[in-house]
Amino acid sequence: MKCVTVAGPPSSGKTAVLLKTAAILAARDQRLGVVKFDCLASRDRDAFAAAGIPAAVGLSGALCPDHFYVCNAADAHAWGVRQGLSILAVESAGLCNRCAPHIEGVLAVCVVDSLSGVDTPAKIGPMLRLADVVAVTKGDVVSQAEREVFAFRVRRVNPRATVLFVSGLTGQGADALAHVIAAAPETPTLDGASLRFTMPAAVCSYCLGQRRVGADHQMGNVRKMDFAEVAP
Repeated sequence: MKCVTVAGPPSSGKTAVLLKTAAILAARDQRLGVVKFDCLASRDRDAFAAAGIPAAVGLSGALCPDHFYVCNAADAHAWGVRQGLSILAVESAGLCNRCAPHIEGVLAVCVVDSLSGVDTPAKIGPMLRLADVVAVTKGDVVSQAEREVFAFRVRRVNPRATVLFVSGLTGQGADALAHVIAAAPETPTLDGASLRFTMPAAVCSYCLGQRRVGADHQMGNVRKMDFAEVAP
């Protein structure tokens, strides 16, 4: 079974892109399934089920979504094997932009919305910077000049990535993405695999449920700003 990580900010069009790509892969006898990691709520499983795509959804709730994802990645792969999938897409709802769900040896796709602003590629961080493919959505509702500027900003952050414009509405560009995914290497297991970037280090009183604000209530991994250095 092949595996691909698909990440991007919320509402960037990850699910729509996967639905269009899965239909193309199915026509080529490639069965794609999805494990979706989200924070609070998701209706994506219904959308995948309506398209006949096997899907599982995990919600992190009060737990850090980054750690929830990595704790379940190997189990998600095992689920895909049991489902008899050709390709497993592990979809992450953006995590925190400071880290990335991408795994060494696994095709990494970052989905980003061209309407989010030209500065967005620099703000997403390693989720985009370490991706193999950047799928830019909603490019069909902006001008050609805006598309080129956005693609330039993406390539400036990640010059080695393949940049594809993919429409989650019409499916334009999904064929190229399907071709790249179909050519991905086999992933025998994720057990023992390495993340391409570290998860955030944060073990503090707020991780343990503290709600009160102020230095007297902070302990553990606490990082403070130096406001004395800020000019008036």
